[in-house]
Amino acid sequence: MRHSFWERFTLDELTSEEWEALCDGCALCCLHHVEDDDEQIHRTAVACRLLDVSTCKCSNYAEREVHVPECLTITPDSIGEYTWLPETCGYRRLANGEPLPWWHPLVVGHGEEVHEQGISCRGWALSEEDVHPDDIVYYLLGVGGGEQE
Repeated sequence: MRHSFWERFTLDELTSEEWEALCDGCALCCLHHVEDDDEQIHRTAVACRLLDVSTCKCSNYAEREVHVPECLTITPDSIGEYTWLPETCGYRRLANGEPLPWWHPLVVGHGEEVHEQGISCRGWALSEEDVHPDDIVYYLLGVGGGEQE
């Protein structure tokens, strides 16, 4: 990867390896969302079945869209569509002209700081395999939930 690529190039100019490296590993994008009557999107504490909630890593990243057709692939062209991404998201921040946060793996040199700072869903997310689909609404975040953005 090119030195400080996130500061020197536009999102469209990144290699696929550089694009993937923008992910901070928080896994907040892997949490289920619920849309209310006012078309507001709310994150839940329930994660995709492919997410290993103890590591915040997809257990089958290469084939995730085959096993979870609703899994989204974030691209420079689509980033603006996902307004529900957390404000801490590297993709979202760079798309908005903001710098990566100090704890981002590319800035600090390792991937643990995102977890140590409580930015990720490690330690509090539940797998959808452990929650009945009708009960997902009971796990909304931001209403007394443990979410940190």
